[in-house]
Amino acid sequence: MLEFSGIIILGIIAQWFAWKFKIPAILPLILIGLFVGPIATLISEDGTKWIEPVWNGKEGLFPGERLFNFVSLAISVILFEGGLTLKKDEVLHVGPVILKLVTIGSLVTFVGAGVATHYIFDLSWEISMLFAALIIVTGPTVIAPILRNIPLKRDISAVLKWEGIIIDPIGALVSVLVFEFIVAGEDHNYTQEALVEFGKIVIIGFSIGFTAAYGLFYAIKWKLLPHYLMNVSVLALVLTVFVTSDLFAHESGLLSVVVMGMVLGNMNIKELKEILYFKESLSILLISMLFILLSANINISELQLIYNWKTIALFLVIVFLLRPLGVFLSTNKSTLSRNEKFFISWVGPRGIVAAGIASLFGLKLSMSGVKGAEYITPLVFMIVLGTVLLNATTARLVAKLLGVFLKSSNGILIVGASEVSRLIASYLQKNGRRVVLIDSNPNHIKKAKEMDLDAFEANIYDDGLLENVELNDIGFLMSLTGSSVINNYVLNKFAKNFGEQGAFRLISSEEMKNPNINPETGLFSHTDDFINLSEVVRDYPEINEVELSSKEQYLSIIKKINSELRAIPIFVKDNKGDIHIIPSYAENMEINKGDILMYLGKKLVF
Repeated sequence: MLEFSGIIILGIIAQWFAWKFKIPAILPLILIGLFVGPIATLISEDGTKWIEPVWNGKEGLFPGERLFNFVSLAISVILFEGGLTLKKDEVLHVGPVILKLVTIGSLVTFVGAGVATHYIFDLSWEISMLFAALIIVTGPTVIAPILRNIPLKRDISAVLKWEGIIIDPIGALVSVLVFEFIVAGEDHNYTQEALVEFGKIVIIGFSIGFTAAYGLFYAIKWKLLPHYLMNVSVLALVLTVFVTSDLFAHESGLLSVVVMGMVLGNMNIKELKEILYFKESLSILLISMLFILLSANINISELQLIYNWKTIALFLVIVFLLRPLGVFLSTNKSTLSRNEKFFISWVGPRGIVAAGIASLFGLKLSMSGVKGAEYITPLVFMIVLGTVLLNATTARLVAKLLGVFLKSSNGILIVGASEVSRLIASYLQKNGRRVVLIDSNPNHIKKAKEMDLDAFEANIYDDGLLENVELNDIGFLMSLTGSSVINNYVLNKFAKNFGEQGAFRLISSEEMKNPNINPETGLFSHTDDFINLSEVVRDYPEINEVELSSKEQYLSIIKKINSELRAIPIFVKDNKGDIHIIPSYAENMEINKGDILMYLGKKLVF
């Protein structure tokens, strides 16, 4: 009881520690597991582990095959959740560089690491290629925390982020297929029978995965499941698919749940987001328990297997040879500079999928007596820990040395994608500024994207917004929603992260009626709220410009615009072409001859 509850408590503490210090959660989880497991044997009085998952095969928290069964079920849920995140539209639109990274780059790692492992450790080709398949996966859970602390150029952040997202389920699928091939050949010595067995596993895995996904789709569509049972029903179905698939073809369960997740994630299901949130929460709990258990289950003897120069040689080959080779081949003839390619080559931490599947396959193959299987788990854990530690501690320094830091954060984040926001964003974008719109209204986002604006659906109460690495270049924040409560919340929560050069919001109706309480962070004027802006844009959806000759002229024009019910001042463009947001206290703006005043609404004569 104490050990089991301790695993959960330590897991959540590790997750909090990772969130607090903005590091990948897998790092503290594995370190805690190693400390209470194999390392504890060196410092405990009786030489035993403080947490013992399996002891002598018959004792411990999970005696016999129970640890394998628990890991299998947990990994099936984690892989299903990973499969849900792979969208075919995202794959088609991420660009050629990212597609090459997850194909050519992965192939280079797969072949190169397999050959290196075979010759350095003298392991069989099957075990070597399985290890290679496991380490092609990076993953968003390890990439994002590293990138969040580095103000990188948008292209670099996007490449690394999308590589991690897309390669996660694809890498899992490749790893499962290689494992299935090894299992199929165990009893058939890789003859024609082995290929038939492998084909059987693939066909049944894909068939059951597809069938389950479409079955769930129609069950949701025809409202056969009550809302309160939706999430737990999906969980039950995932476990059913995993077990059923294994009954038809041994070891095909993981393939089935990955396929099921991928198919389901690309269906038009409005409840999908809620299902994904539930699976993410469940995955956090399972991952927290899983990696402490798996790390604690490693024995000192297994660590000693890789405590030699061969491990260092393999690590150097993977990190300093194969990763750069894969990146440079994938980015050939791209617009990325040489230093940007070097930085992408440097950042390639392996994550949760690699470590989790490695432990599962290592357990299974070791239980089957496959020669060399005992190397799988410690070797993969070494690559995971080594790459995460290396990248987490040096990525910022390397970015500075290579000069891929953003010199200034001039991007603009607009909260609210109403017609007003879309008009302003479109104008700013045409003037060379990067603008990102966010809104929880899918119709607003759809209209923004139809105007070729960078927009995405998001809930501002969701902490995930702060974790979006593609917003690293944002330095200005404007909240343009119709709710004064939301506008205030946006500035209070996000000004520090996205408003370092200026954070503004629309004034409320109460503030508009009483200029004495207008905030310094107010937008555009102290006489216009969201309703006024919306009415002006409805009648005059255009932005006009007038050249200024002096501060006095500017003030007189502002006065005239403010007295006009159908015009609102918004920006000033200086001689250098930089656009400055006009606050509600417009008289505070610094004006020089040749500056251009921009105002929204009816074109006026001055």
